[in-house]
Amino acid sequence: MEYLFFTLKSALFDFSRNKSRTFLTSLGILIGVMAVVLLTAFGLGLRAYIEQQFEDLGTNLIRVVPGQILNESGGFRSSAGPGFGSIKFDEKDVRSLQRIRTLTSVVPVFTNTTTVEARSESKYTDIYMSNAEVFTVLNLKAEYGTLFTDLDNDKRAKVAVLAPNLAEDLFGSPQKAINEQIKIGKQSFKVIGVANSKGGGGFGGPDFDSFVYIPYKTGFIYNTNKEFIVLIGQARSENDMTKAIKEIERTLLKRYEEDEFSILRQDELISAISSIFSVINTVLVAIAAISLVVGGIGIMNIMYVSVTERIKEIGIRRALGARRNDILYQFLLESVILSLLGGIAGLFFSYLIVLFIQRFFPAYIDAGSVALAIGVSSAIGVIFGVFPAKKAADLSPIEAIRYE
Repeated sequence: MEYLFFTLKSALFDFSRNKSRTFLTSLGILIGVMAVVLLTAFGLGLRAYIEQQFEDLGTNLIRVVPGQILNESGGFRSSAGPGFGSIKFDEKDVRSLQRIRTLTSVVPVFTNTTTVEARSESKYTDIYMSNAEVFTVLNLKAEYGTLFTDLDNDKRAKVAVLAPNLAEDLFGSPQKAINEQIKIGKQSFKVIGVANSKGGGGFGGPDFDSFVYIPYKTGFIYNTNKEFIVLIGQARSENDMTKAIKEIERTLLKRYEEDEFSILRQDELISAISSIFSVINTVLVAIAAISLVVGGIGIMNIMYVSVTERIKEIGIRRALGARRNDILYQFLLESVILSLLGGIAGLFFSYLIVLFIQRFFPAYIDAGSVALAIGVSSAIGVIFGVFPAKKAADLSPIEAIRYE
């Protein structure tokens, strides 16, 4: 322990004599650790954000989509399977699913992206065409005005409900949008309501706060084939999910083949999305780790310089009785300390950056990121410090003392 303390004291003294070199050497590790930790924090935050978006919709939702979407391990297929694109759902499917008693709501969905105009303003956004139950399923309420009803759908009324951000963009404020006219394509619609804020968009999720909601039968103006891209069912409770899925499957198999559609639980979607972000995050961290390797090479170069500068010191220490391993451990410890200083500083600055970003985005640093930062920086110190340390230890005492 006394020897370790002496070696540590000696290393810190050497660093204090060359403060600029010590800082610049550790800077490569600092930047590398910051890159790895921040990318990990952003990845964790993005995954949490997307998961929260889905969980806010409720855990008892069931989505029915064309084709086979998930593979056997629960992740998304690289392609949607043999049935992808071969079928389209229609009103007959909606009526069939509405007869299932374990479902409280069945929501057909067709979307189209186009320009919405009002007065002198225009906005390129998504048109969400569905029935009145969509507001219940998406947990949407009227912040101002009212929501359209099934009667509006049956009458094919040209009414629209705006999301709050869109209403503000078009009319200056959500309140001013009520009873105003908007144009979707060449068709005019009366704004009867503005929905409450749901969040989303900007980080890979659906931007619910910029949608336009219209009755799907009115939407046949744009959806001339009268087909739906997804059917969303809401089970009475989470306990009814399994039974509801079996009944949906039994109903659709009367009309389609098994591989022509997928039935997705909300938790399955969340799990599949999480697996995607895990892969993406791993790739990004691997790319960021290149900077750590560069930082490690910098440490190795500086340690070689340090060995050259201190050859006489090494010779004197060996002449006074220092063993080969003593010299090896001294330079190896110095390399590890240099790397750790950079790693701890990188972790500290990453923490400050994440604290600032958390005001806008749910990034966070977990225990794994801390362990990764400390572990990787220590490992780099050992890996890239062992060669200069070995060179120092292999020096002949007599030749070292004679060195000029």
